[in-house]
Amino acid sequence: MKHSFLDQYSDRDSLIHRLDPRSKLAAILAFIVAVVLTPSASWLVYGLFFVIIATLIALSRVPLLYILKRSLVIVPFVLLVAIFIPFFKEGEVAGSINIWTWQVSVTHSGLQVLWSILAKSWLSILSLILLTSTTSFSSLLRGLERLRMPRVIVMLLSFMYRYMFLLTDEVMRMKQARDSRNLGGKRLRQIRTIGNMIGTLFIRSYERGERVYTAMVARGFDGHSRTLDNLHFSLTDAVFVAGLGLALVSISLFSLLH
Repeated sequence: MKHSFLDQYSDRDSLIHRLDPRSKLAAILAFIVAVVLTPSASWLVYGLFFVIIATLIALSRVPLLYILKRSLVIVPFVLLVAIFIPFFKEGEVAGSINIWTWQVSVTHSGLQVLWSILAKSWLSILSLILLTSTTSFSSLLRGLERLRMPRVIVMLLSFMYRYMFLLTDEVMRMKQARDSRNLGGKRLRQIRTIGNMIGTLFIRSYERGERVYTAMVARGFDGHSRTLDNLHFSLTDAVFVAGLGLALVSISLFSLLH
């Protein structure tokens, strides 16, 4: 299977790709905080945030269609959580829906909150896709470690990303073996087979974890990942963080004043 899940375009060369992972992490975090703290229905402010993230995407040279496809994946999950807000938010009634004997009303303020949540979620996911598409996962982990994130969390993230693909390959091999031996049968028999596959996968994962831990201890692993590439915070990184921070502060002040 293809093992480029998050950082598919991280090997390209652009201004955003060459930035230090720490500067990109700090900038994206500041961007998300500014977007989340923006008042509801501030459409002009959302438009300014979109201009910023669109400019960064253009500078990164990551395919626009790839970013759009991945960003739209989050919309159904946001709708699943926020779809009921227009029906429970108090305010001026925008319309009513008759469901059997109930009359459900939709308010203007609830619709504004719903569209604001969708806008904030989409802008935030765009920034995260930009971060992961322009930075390899190992570089992100090094940046998180240098930013003083607990080493245990960094190590767990590293193992999760490394062995997620191995477990997926294991599941695909088990599925292929099951399909080659499948002679049909009742639904109960198929469910029992899937249950046995899940139990086998758990046992194999546990045994693999024990073997990996033993091998790491034998090689003197102390919880710190060492690589040949050292992070370097350059003048370009400082200018990038300062410029983006100034833009976000200016937009936030504009939102508060208006």
